[in-house]
Amino acid sequence: MLQFFAKFKTLGIVLFVLSAIIVYSIYTLKTPEKKLPVFQPDMVSADLVDTTIQYVRKYHKIADFKLLNQNGDTITQDFYKGKIYVADFFFTTCVSICPIMTDNMLKIQQQIKSDPEVFLLSHTVIPKADSVAQLKKYALEKGVMDSKWNLVTGDKKQIYDLARKSYLVTKTNGDGGPYDMIHTENFVLVDKEKRIRGFYDGTQSKAIQELMEDLKILKAEYQKE
Repeated sequence: MLQFFAKFKTLGIVLFVLSAIIVYSIYTLKTPEKKLPVFQPDMVSADLVDTTIQYVRKYHKIADFKLLNQNGDTITQDFYKGKIYVADFFFTTCVSICPIMTDNMLKIQQQIKSDPEVFLLSHTVIPKADSVAQLKKYALEKGVMDSKWNLVTGDKKQIYDLARKSYLVTKTNGDGGPYDMIHTENFVLVDKEKRIRGFYDGTQSKAIQELMEDLKILKAEYQKE
């Protein structure tokens, strides 16, 4: 009896391996890999989108920009060329949602600090008050890593246009005074092609966890190219 089983041992192993491969293949075919959507203006709540682009259904990308960061360095799209980044809007004297958003951005910073593909970008919505010096003070107080995270200020109209026409995250166009932007709590995930791949509530820990999971999915897309 033992000789019989020994004779067919190799055949049994081969059949077992083949069965495992077949089962895995069937499971893979039935479970397609998750891919993040590419958000277009017509997919976002109309009150967060400028009327000139509300019905755009394809080819939407973050517009070019030229702003100053906390060190007085000029930051343009070139800084993020070939990179993934998370963007938001805030101001340094905010006492409502901004401190929570900053704390959560710091948690993201901690997780991506050694990742050469991922960066952060925060735009002040009150550039008149948030000078380079003020942003630097805030950055030092919060523990911002200059190499990973730019806090930027600059021309108010440019910042508001970015919020309304590029990132799709604010309810006003900035025409009502120095403190008129009703910025949202949203964090925006932007891919290497300057496209929006996700929106996340920057005040909610669960949403930050979702962002980090989506970041892995997005990075995997590029690894397969």
